[in-house]
Amino acid sequence: MTSYKEFYDVVRSIPEGRVSSYGVIARLAGLPGQARQVGYALAALPHGSDVPWHRVVNARGEVSARKGGSATEKIQRLLLENEGIVFDEHGRLNMISAAWPDMHTPSREDEA
Repeated sequence: MTSYKEFYDVVRSIPEGRVSSYGVIARLAGLPGQARQVGYALAALPHGSDVPWHRVVNARGEVSARKGGSATEKIQRLLLENEGIVFDEHGRLNMISAAWPDMHTPSREDEA
């Protein structure tokens, strides 16, 4: 099992104005299929952390529901909108234009 640090390192790599999904973060950290673990890791972040947790959304391009409730979801959406991310009327963002890495960025597995 990986430490949360590996997930955090990948999330820190997401540039401002871009997002990634839980599954992609898990894959890039070397743990494909462990998207839920990424969620647990982000939920465990201490207040004031430098990890840009708000840049991780679900695979549908939506802000995922959290234990903290809708206030946390609203904060995440506002942080993303402040970075230029646009949501549609269904609360989804365009994963084709906003997703990081793009389809041409190799994963750690591809580089091995």
